[in-house]
Amino acid sequence: MKPMTTAEQDVGAFFGLPNAPCLLARPIRNARFSVTRLHHRLIGQAGQVVVLPPDDAYFLMLYLKEAHHCDIGADGTESEVRRYRQGSICLVDLARGASVRLMSDLESLAFYLPRSLFREVAAFPRAPDETGLRCRRGEHDDIMRHIGAALLPFFEDGNAGSPALQHIAVAICAHLLQHHGDRSAGACSAAVGLSVWQEKAAKDFMIDNLGEDFPIAAAASAAGLATREFVDGFKSVTGQTPSQWLMRHRIGRAKQYLAERILPISEIATRCGFTNEEHFVRVFRRIVGATQSGRRSLH
Repeated sequence: MKPMTTAEQDVGAFFGLPNAPCLLARPIRNARFSVTRLHHRLIGQAGQVVVLPPDDAYFLMLYLKEAHHCDIGADGTESEVRRYRQGSICLVDLARGASVRLMSDLESLAFYLPRSLFREVAAFPRAPDETGLRCRRGEHDDIMRHIGAALLPFFEDGNAGSPALQHIAVAICAHLLQHHGDRSAGACSAAVGLSVWQEKAAKDFMIDNLGEDFPIAAAASAAGLATREFVDGFKSVTGQTPSQWLMRHRIGRAKQYLAERILPISEIATRCGFTNEEHFVRVFRRIVGATQSGRRSLH
């Protein structure tokens, strides 16, 4: 396997960007953390192949703008081109390496995270247990989106060695262990009955139809599964039913609209799939825990 002492610095080169800015840190002891700012412009229509070599590490992409790419299997076969929304993540295990074909421009932050770093983080008191991580494809992750926004100034200010970067690195690992840990069979394994791609297809359908009142059977159909099989499989990989996940996503989207302070609450309610403003406020208070009335209660 390629030594971690160089691989985390080569992320930009893997994407044809050898001079891409990269922040490096040793957050705790010996294990290293790196995040690379990728600003890639696609030339031509054939796409660009990116090959990440095998390593004892995870690779995490946070998309700063929407992107499109497909996976390339070990036998050279290519999956269909898939969309990765702004603010979503792609998390892969590099035990066998990974290959993709970029089919669009790419604006992202690329994190190289050795397993040894997760072991060091897990040794902290009250930290999540060290475990394998589940593969994620286009998963919305509000925490990583906010962390990404906090990291961008580091590339401009030259604060690569600041203690704040070390704290952010630890926070990222703890978040991934807590929210994307796979405590079943092994790292990046798919639960029985619902593949990573079926989960993505269902979530994409629900997000695309966020303002509509659709039956869960429609999301199951997007995943190519019967309703009961879909509901059971979805809960096994997310810990939530599709309805619970959809409601929390609607609330998350509503919080973004509220933070922008542009739309009235009635319009936010409609865009996020609530029956009316009263229904939205009631559900928001129940889930978020706000107690005051009016717009201020929804922040």
